Amino acid sequence: MYIRKHHELPGTAAAQALIEAHPLGAWVIPSDEGLLANHVPFLLDRSRGQFGTLLGHVSRANPVWRKLPASGRSVVMFQGPQAYITPGWYPGKQAHGKVVPTWNYAVAHAHGVARAIHDEAWLRDLLARLTAVNERARPMPWAMADAPGDFIDKLLRAVVGIEIPIDALVGKLKASQDEELQDRWGTVDGLAAEGTESALAMASLVRQAIDRPEGD
Repeated sequence: MYIRKHHELPGTAAAQALIEAHPLGAWVIPSDEGLLANHVPFLLDRSRGQFGTLLGHVSRANPVWRKLPASGRSVVMFQGPQAYITPGWYPGKQAHGKVVPTWNYAVAHAHGVARAIHDEAWLRDLLARLTAVNERARPMPWAMADAPGDFIDKLLRAVVGIEIPIDALVGKLKASQDEELQDRWGTVDGLAAEGTESALAMASLVRQAIDRPEGD
């Protein structure tokens, strides 16, 4: 991924936090049939390895896990907040007109060699953890124990675990850092006025990038 210096996501922890906040990853591996792409919700285990380990699962009917021994390295791309930025928000449009549209976004790319896991205890533990993470904010969290045991057992036999120790982790935050300061504040105001969840999230990132000292 091409990253200009001022668009680097600041630090490993920031990239890990993006993964945890946006856990649906676009997982791409090479194969003898070309690139295989799948969208998988991953759990990030920060305690394992320098950059953490991604844990997920796919349907046993999905051929991707059978391709792993020969695939070598793979990449999982996680998409954070994103928004179209109109030059209509820029004071510079009125001052000199030398402005154009752009697109702001935050992403993290995790690289590593994936392996398939068939161990039932591993899968059961993963699904319990994945469910707990995604249900924790709900007033009445669902748990695997809420479903009949034989039903869960049947579903476990229909999936394959995926484990990817991350050996390279890069993040990119394009949040108007290369625009004039007055136009950056215009972007914050414009996004805030749009009021959508994505626009407000990006407005916060642009504001944080303004407040962060250069080089931090």
